[in-house]
Amino acid sequence: MTELLSINNLCVALQGQHILSSITFSINAGDILGLVGPSGCGKTTLLNTIAGFIQQEQGDLNIAGLPAITTKNTMAPEHRNIGMIFQDYALFPHLTVEKNICFGIDKLTNTEQQARLAHLVELLALTELTSRFPHQLSGGQQQRVAIARALAPRPKLLLLDEPFSNIDARLRNELMLAMRALLKKLNIAAIFVTHNKDEVFTFADKIALMHQGEILQLGSPTQVCQQPNSWQVADFLQLGSWLPVQVKVIEDGVQSYNTALGRFQADIKSSHANPMQQLLLRSQHLSLADNSEPNSTVTAIKLTEQGFQYQLASLDKSSPLAFENLHFYSDSMLTLGQDICLTIKAHQPLTFAH
Repeated sequence: MTELLSINNLCVALQGQHILSSITFSINAGDILGLVGPSGCGKTTLLNTIAGFIQQEQGDLNIAGLPAITTKNTMAPEHRNIGMIFQDYALFPHLTVEKNICFGIDKLTNTEQQARLAHLVELLALTELTSRFPHQLSGGQQQRVAIARALAPRPKLLLLDEPFSNIDARLRNELMLAMRALLKKLNIAAIFVTHNKDEVFTFADKIALMHQGEILQLGSPTQVCQQPNSWQVADFLQLGSWLPVQVKVIEDGVQSYNTALGRFQADIKSSHANPMQQLLLRSQHLSLADNSEPNSTVTAIKLTEQGFQYQLASLDKSSPLAFENLHFYSDSMLTLGQDICLTIKAHQPLTFAH
């Protein structure tokens, strides 16, 4: 694998406020990295800094084949061989779709331009729109033109800010798979910002979760979802429900977990000194117990592809272990306001201080 981009200790400040702090990561040619995190965490600022529209305050960027980019050795955006798709698309209003797409490849022969144009308009379902102007297109169509224009020069690295947000749901998944195949074929790396974690699983090889200008965790989507390293990561990705838990060490690493749904034990070492923690509880860790004393009440019901999703609250509101927003999937038909008994199945618990 050839390393295409490495970022070391990158810091950015705007108007005296630190936006990015100690950003360090690398990606290889052909890698696709999804940046996720709450609004204002620095995702778009990171893209703009990599592209060269914002100057770093500290740290360096290394793009394969180019001199290191530092605070003393800057480099203009047009020299970085990076393509970027902006949130507002930034199409030229006076140019047709065809001219917009071919704008960055005007130095190629006409035959090469037409070959790339034909491939991209077919890939992005723009074949019937090449003679139209941007104001004659819908938001989703404009977004697809912006994607085509960015891909046409075949940059080493493609930066995308919410690239699929305005595209029809039925076309979105098909487009993501087609774009992923094309990027892999051309060995183009990509970094994209999204608020939709489902897009990361479909489109990306890796996920980086940002919080307050820092990368909290980076890895494959499966790895991060199975082993989140912090409360912020698990909470943003909505990996389960949070249940207050009192942890007590019994002996030989065995710990007792006391919750509003009962007590269970696990042979696991915890790094948290505070006995009061938050247990990340996934629906598959819960079971419905018949003919037992109720401990929860149904506060909301939603029908999903996985069956009925129930939102539950504990019956004992006065307990320090009380909960208000526990989610549970079941094929059983429950009613709003019904009191039930839930138990926790044996599993390796994930707990976090919060």
